[in-house]
Amino acid sequence: MLKTVYAFGLRRTEAVMLDTVDLHHNAKMRQWGHFGAIHVRWAKAAGGGAPRRRTVLLVPEFDWWVPGMQQWLEQARERFAPGDNLDALWVTERHTRLSAGYLDRRFAELRDEAGLSKDLTLHSLRHSYVTHLLEFGYADRFVQEQVGHMHASTTSIYASVSSDYKNRVLAEALKALIEGEADDR
Repeated sequence: MLKTVYAFGLRRTEAVMLDTVDLHHNAKMRQWGHFGAIHVRWAKAAGGGAPRRRTVLLVPEFDWWVPGMQQWLEQARERFAPGDNLDALWVTERHTRLSAGYLDRRFAELRDEAGLSKDLTLHSLRHSYVTHLLEFGYADRFVQEQVGHMHASTTSIYASVSSDYKNRVLAEALKALIEGEADDR
């Protein structure tokens, strides 16, 4: 579940409200089967309105998510909801949908076990997702659509590119500048 939050840049409510029918094909990546996109039906509402909807595409850099989700659906999920009509993607041993609170608590447990800073929250995975898509070279507008932000300024707040990325961009710019000067001679 945590891998899904990161691989698609989901908010906690978006993640826990996923149903099995929300897993979709991506026509450009047929090899992923019905794991190429997630339809988010419970996205954050705007101005007190109904929850918004969006489809989030799996990007090739996160294709490691596919085998884990296949294993969950084909081997593990049925153990929690045997023959049940519950459509929830994430179910408990009591045949109910996992809660957002559970997801927060589980993230905190794993964070603490790993010895990471208590400043890290589940939402940090969403920030990392945005940062990594930008570092991979995806267009700002694509990233904005993926995370369901109405305004580019909101998405830019999420981005915190690494020093390695900044150094790589600077090196590429300097190389282009130097090569351009050499061509001018």
